[in-house]
Amino acid sequence: MKKTFLAAILVVTATIVSAQGYKPGDIVKDFSLKNVDGNMVSMADFPEAKGFIISFTCNHCPYAVAYEDRIIALDRKYKPLGYPVIAINPNDPAAEPRDSFDKMIERSKEKGFTFPYLLDEGQKVYPVWGATHTPHMYVVKRDGGNLRVMYVGTIDNNWRDASAATVNYIDNAITSILEGKEIEQPTTRAIGCTIKVAK
Repeated sequence: MKKTFLAAILVVTATIVSAQGYKPGDIVKDFSLKNVDGNMVSMADFPEAKGFIISFTCNHCPYAVAYEDRIIALDRKYKPLGYPVIAINPNDPAAEPRDSFDKMIERSKEKGFTFPYLLDEGQKVYPVWGATHTPHMYVVKRDGGNLRVMYVGTIDNNWRDASAATVNYIDNAITSILEGKEIEQPTTRAIGCTIKVAK
């Protein structure tokens, strides 16, 4: 009886942990999602990358829009150093038509995105990662044959005004990785709109 009860507790605990998504130190599973150019994209398509900046973002959210230029800047700065951006739209277009695939294509062209912009069709990827807002950021580092989470959270400490930000969390995280130092703040609270799911 005690063994059965203990096993039930372990199952429930494991379910709760997995529902929370990835945290620093976790190994991530790859994905294969459709890019705005019509091609399927996965992290395995970048064998030379040392890691990635993964951004769960979208078209319509004011927070996501406010951070778009900063995400483009992160890609331009860190792609040559081995850490390109991959952006993923986690919203269900049925719940938010402004985040449809066609609108994603339009937005990527308007802004001149320098990185893949993928649709999480069926919303199967964002729950695994534990993304809850747009934007929700992850930095992952190649660790042998795996990709390990190094940072989870927001980009900086001022979503309204990039010039007023006093702490740039993504910059700090990747700089620490490149210098072989420990990341001082590996998690922060993601600031943005909640992910939209059709009822």
